[in-house]
Amino acid sequence: MDKLIIEGGVKLSGEVTVSGAKNAALPILAATLLTDDACIIKGVPDLRDTSTMQKILRSLGKTAEYDSGNCMISSAKGTNHFADYKLVSTMRASFCVLGPLLGKLKKAKVSLPGGCVIGARPVDLHLKGLRALSADITIEGGYVIAKADKLCGARIYLGGAFGSSVLATDNVMMAAVLASGRTVIECAACEPEVADLAEFLIKMGAKIKGHGTPAIEIEGVKHLHGASHTIIPDRIEAGTLMLAALITEGDVLIKNILFQHQGGLLDKLEEAGASITKVDSSMRLRCAKKLKPVNITTFPYPGFPTDMQAQIMSLMSVTPGISVITEKVYPDRFMHVSELNRMGAHIQKEGPYAIVEGVRELSGAPVMASDLRASACLVLAGLAATGKTSISRIYHLERGYENMEAKLEKLGARVWREKE
Repeated sequence: MDKLIIEGGVKLSGEVTVSGAKNAALPILAATLLTDDACIIKGVPDLRDTSTMQKILRSLGKTAEYDSGNCMISSAKGTNHFADYKLVSTMRASFCVLGPLLGKLKKAKVSLPGGCVIGARPVDLHLKGLRALSADITIEGGYVIAKADKLCGARIYLGGAFGSSVLATDNVMMAAVLASGRTVIECAACEPEVADLAEFLIKMGAKIKGHGTPAIEIEGVKHLHGASHTIIPDRIEAGTLMLAALITEGDVLIKNILFQHQGGLLDKLEEAGASITKVDSSMRLRCAKKLKPVNITTFPYPGFPTDMQAQIMSLMSVTPGISVITEKVYPDRFMHVSELNRMGAHIQKEGPYAIVEGVRELSGAPVMASDLRASACLVLAGLAATGKTSISRIYHLERGYENMEAKLEKLGARVWREKE
């Protein structure tokens, strides 16, 4: 197993290009289960998670060939309805095969999911939505077993304790496109990745309106055909690269950005005093002066993304003054706090709040990544710290960031791998 070594103190500069969105690619790959025709998905990032999803598709009877960001999915044989624990348990997003399997085959047996340890994330909204479509669902031996003689459209409310659910919206939408009649998903997730999935389904012949809003309307069709689709840029990778430029007081041009997906983050960076220049689909980030602390509350899209909470905490930890970060989506998502404090940060956790008192500098230290976004947070801290930072369990980073080390090296960072 490798660890990542970062020698901090370098001001990043140059150009870097954002990869396709992991959180869009995974459900879109799963959606190919809805047809026996071939599909071509372009801009798929080369990650542990996308590789896992391709393995799951192969286990379900598909062929999946990947080459330079393009994934060709076709049916080698009849689709299997059983998604095994060994694969699904490693990645929460793999649970989104449940909806398309149920929609296409009218039956599915899918292991309960795994993934990052960032607090309780139950699947009750997924099951509620699918039951509303007339599916019979039981849980036996760690598996969700779903079946239906016929799926029927329905009006479904998917609001949960902490707002809407992206994966539940994905699962219900993919099942509903082949259901009989009209489905309305209320309190649907508005994230760009959900809208991107809907665009792919429409290319396959689905009838969907309202995606990107809290009310998605679906008119079921009898079958879907193959399609080609290009994944949207990864807004979380883009945001992480923005913060890498700012935390190192650098000057970086980031290419392949959709500005309309970055509103919550850009609002806070501008409030902090960052210099941001937008040109076409690129953005230049500079830190010409000391930033100001900002208070942040995470919300479902279009609010400040929970997937950027850990990274913005790294930036605020070296920003003079006090900031308060409130986690409204996953209140337990603060496992990175203790690791940042090991590097000299002054952060106090109080329930769903983190009170961050900016310090003049962080010091390199051995730290451990607990989840995907926490690993990115520690990378950012390492870039800003004096001395060397050693980050263990970097397989988390590989789950969600394509070639992050190479991209940072291109910008001048001193970063390399060593064996644990």
